[in-house]
Order: sequence, then structure tokens, then C-alpha cells
Amino acid sequence: MPPGLRGASILLAMTKPPPTAPPSSKRLLTRRRVLLGMGGLVGSTALGVGGLLLHDHRSRFGRMGVRAIPDHRIELPSTTPKFVIARGADPARNVRAAVERLGGMSQFVTPEDVVVIKPNMGWDRTPEQGANTHPEVIAEVVRLVRGARARRVIVSDCPVKKSRSAFERSGILAAATAAGAEVIAPEDSQYHAVQVSQRLGTWDILEPFVIATKVINVPVAKTHPLTGVTVGLKNWFGVTGRMRITLHEDLQRSIAELAALMRPTLTIIDASRVLMENGPAGGNPNEVKPMRAIAAGVDPVALDAWAFNLFGVSELPENLRLAAQMGLGQLDFAGLSPVELLAG
Repeated sequence: MPPGLRGASILLAMTKPPPTAPPSSKRLLTRRRVLLGMGGLVGSTALGVGGLLLHDHRSRFGRMGVRAIPDHRIELPSTTPKFVIARGADPARNVRAAVERLGGMSQFVTPEDVVVIKPNMGWDRTPEQGANTHPEVIAEVVRLVRGARARRVIVSDCPVKKSRSAFERSGILAAATAAGAEVIAPEDSQYHAVQVSQRLGTWDILEPFVIATKVINVPVAKTHPLTGVTVGLKNWFGVTGRMRITLHEDLQRSIAELAALMRPTLTIIDASRVLMENGPAGGNPNEVKPMRAIAAGVDPVALDAWAFNLFGVSELPENLRLAAQMGLGQLDFAGLSPVELLAG
């Protein structure tokens, strides 16, 4: 049995639907703090680099009907590798080295783009506990996207519970804000109705993932009691916070169908420090193993397969097989001839 398969009943108890949004007076950042993050240059309805984006909490599905999410994938030049692994003690340096070897962020992002960066920010845990994407990894991705002159850079996720605590305690809020991103919490946004698949039907998807023109998936590799390991495909559960426990009724297919919905521009896997036991929430830093690696590429299936290999999983899960059948990528990550770098 793969590590971390204990405690499925605990996980189900932890993944109850989130409560409705609390009053605006309890938002993650006050209006004063947002304006300070924006440099004090704009009014209460404007957007600012370096601050949390605050919206009026509108109707359940926003003001429009059922929306569609475009295919965010791009085609890299034939001379560019599709899969890069960078190793070293500095997570940010690993990210930069991997993306540069893929041709640089400008291969993926243009000045017209609204770029949404999706970390795994699901848990009220510190970076040392390994349950969330490393904040230095997210900060470096933000810097690279801003360096490519994207029109907007947004970091967002729907934590399992305690959104404000997860954003803050993970270190991602502070790191992403300092790097120049807008950080959008689900309590301060709205949901839009999106057709996910014929089986799942219409689902509530958080607004940043609906308005994005490019999406970068930045999951952390860790164990999970229901899937053995959770990486990039499973990370798409964080695009919705409403009744997602029902996705567990056919979990493997739900993972694949959400992956088919999102189709990221770029996937960057954080294997800087890996939660080897009692994921996805963890809690004990002694269960976190430093692996000092970042994998980046355009094939999310191959990247997940590589991450499963880190845990010694010999048989890949059904969600990866389904995703491959849907044309989302290939199971044989070695067939992409990954380029390995020592980032220092």
C-alpha cells in the first residue's frame, strides 16, 4: 500500500463544503492593508499589484450564464524540451532554471495575458509541514510572469477550510504579494457556472479560473489517503469550493475530468520538500523529506507520473490513465527525455 493511505475517513470529515462567505469586515486583508499593498494609488474598487483583490460578493453564479473555460495549452518549438527537472537547495533558483530551459516565461505568457497561478494552498499549515506549495516557489513564478509583462498576475485557490488561515500560514499570501501578485481568496470573489463534463454537469468555478487567459498549475507533491499521491491533476479540485466532497463519488474520473476542463499552459511541480506520510494535511515536519527538486513542463500527465515515481508507486492510478486517454498527456514520462539540471 502506498504511503499515506491511512485516514481516509478523517479526510472526508475535513473536506466538508466550506461555509458561506463571512462578512466583509472579516476579510483576509482590510481595505487599508490592500491600499497599502497597492501603494495607496487607487480607490476601493481598483486593482493593485501586491494586494489582495476584493470583490463585492455577488450572486452564486455571477451575472452571466454558463461559462466555458478555454484550452490554455500552447505548442512549444520542436527544439525546446517538454519536461525539465532542476535540482538544488534553493527552490526559487530551481524554478527559474527549469523555466529558462523551457525557453523562458515569455514562451508561455504575453503582455495581453491574465495569468492565474494555482498553488496547492489547501491547508492551514506552515511551509515546514509540507502540505502546501512552497511560498518561495510561488513567489518566483510570480516574478517570472511579471517579467514577461503579463497584464495581470493572480494567485488563487479554494482551501479545504479556513481560507484566511491557509493563505496566511502557508506563507504564500506574503510571498506572492511581495513578488507583485494579486491574491484572491474565495470569500472575496464570486463563482461562475461552468460546464465541466457531461457526467459532472455544471459546476461552480471560482472567478479567477474563469477569466484567465493563461493558467500555471503549481502543485506540491505529497501523499493522499484516497489517491496514494496528489500532484497536479488532483490540484484542480481547488478551482471550486462548493460541495466538492461530491466529486469523491467517482474520484478517479472526477480528477481526470477537472484536468480536461483546465488544460494548463504550464505545470511546475514543487518537490522541494515532500510530505511522505499522512497527507494531504500532514502536520508533522518529521514526515517531510527534502528532495530539492522542481519539475516543469507542458505535459501534466507525464509530470504527475514522474511525481508518483518519487514515492515508489509502481502502478499509476486510474485518473492518470483516464487523462492520457483524453489526450491530456502521456504516462511514460521517460519517453519525453526529461532534461535534468543542477541549479546549485
